[in-house]
Amino acid sequence: MANIKSAKKRILVTETKAARNKSIRSEVKTVTKKVEAAVAANDKEAAKAALTVAISTIESAASKGVYHKNNSARKVSRLTKLVNAMA
Repeated sequence: MANIKSAKKRILVTETKAARNKSIRSEVKTVTKKVEAAVAANDKEAAKAALTVAISTIESAASKGVYHKNNSARKVSRLTKLVNAMA
């Protein structure tokens, strides 16, 4: 365990930020699964609705620094490709 006050503070701050990042990553995974489930069920309208929510969530995560912008762009691209392939 750290003895220096600033080191103790860094541990607390790191735990807080890690919990926030974990929550955001979990939400991204959830919305991704919803899009994939709608595609698997061949429900085009539900897939499009889920895709807009997913894109918003992923872009939000990227803007908060949880994901790199290229990583988020790749995730959005793959999901969009999946939904567009249903047509």
